[in-house]
Amino acid sequence: MHMADALVAPAVATTMYLCSAAAGGYSVRQVRALNEPKKVPVMGVMGAFVFATQMINFTIPGTGSSGHLCGGMLLSALLGPYAGFLTMIGVLLIQCLLFADGGLLALGCNIWNMAFYGCFIGALLIWKPMMRRWASKKKIVAASVLGCVLTLQLGAFSVTLETLASGITELPFGTFVAVMQPIHLAIGLVEGLITAAVLCFVYEARPELLWGTDESTQKQASRFSLKKTVTILAVLTVLIGGGLSLFASAYPDGLEWSMEKVAGTTELDAKGTAYKTVAEIQEHTALLPDYAFKNSESMAGTAFSGVAGAAVVVAVCVGGCYLFKFFGKNQKHE
Repeated sequence: MHMADALVAPAVATTMYLCSAAAGGYSVRQVRALNEPKKVPVMGVMGAFVFATQMINFTIPGTGSSGHLCGGMLLSALLGPYAGFLTMIGVLLIQCLLFADGGLLALGCNIWNMAFYGCFIGALLIWKPMMRRWASKKKIVAASVLGCVLTLQLGAFSVTLETLASGITELPFGTFVAVMQPIHLAIGLVEGLITAAVLCFVYEARPELLWGTDESTQKQASRFSLKKTVTILAVLTVLIGGGLSLFASAYPDGLEWSMEKVAGTTELDAKGTAYKTVAEIQEHTALLPDYAFKNSESMAGTAFSGVAGAAVVVAVCVGGCYLFKFFGKNQKHE
């Protein structure tokens, strides 16, 4: 659901930047108040993991469409909604600037659509209540699927509202909604199963890493040390980003597929100073546009993008924590 700049008017884009910035600012305050520095390496590795898995588009059978993990539910189930949201901002920022995945003008929309619902609605209204008394694999699967389906539906609906508010006549609201919601229902189901698989592994390996669980879950015997668990996830990230990403589905994602069904094209034209300015900025920052070497279709570019991008996400997430002092040494742990 990475929206391109042509799908949003500057006024709508500005509004969504302000909304996302407000949620980000609130998250920073909450993370500082909680003061859990042990989350820093997990933020880095899981941010990289989500980046890598987003490169793998999986085919939705019988549709000619594909989808990929959003990651908000996964991150918030491990980090909590606030650290999870900040990690998602890091992922989406790198995707936008370094790979031109999603428009710079539309970045505020993409943060809201792909991160806010999963990290706040999914975590606070679904994951935490279901995990409050005790955690189990069945509950993890149920919460993951329900959370991913609901939050992806909200994200998809937000896309249609943003295009409506932007006056995108090529995408009539009623028709666009009727196409967007069903395809993202299918994508949400697959994302829920992927999320559940990762969280069940964590539940077996290091159960105290699961956010919002009770003390009995956190005291459950761990199969691996924290270092080994993080290392396994890091290795998986490299394998996914540098290897499995080469086998991603070539079908358009849910948003592009919906646009093609409604407007007959996956790309719309946009004219104006704002669009021209952000396009020029992205042209200079996107060293690996579309996850490839410039002017090259080599598969090596995709593999390099997966590994290099994951490394940059780790640097941004971990470096940001220390640069902006998200975890103050003198604050009390709550």
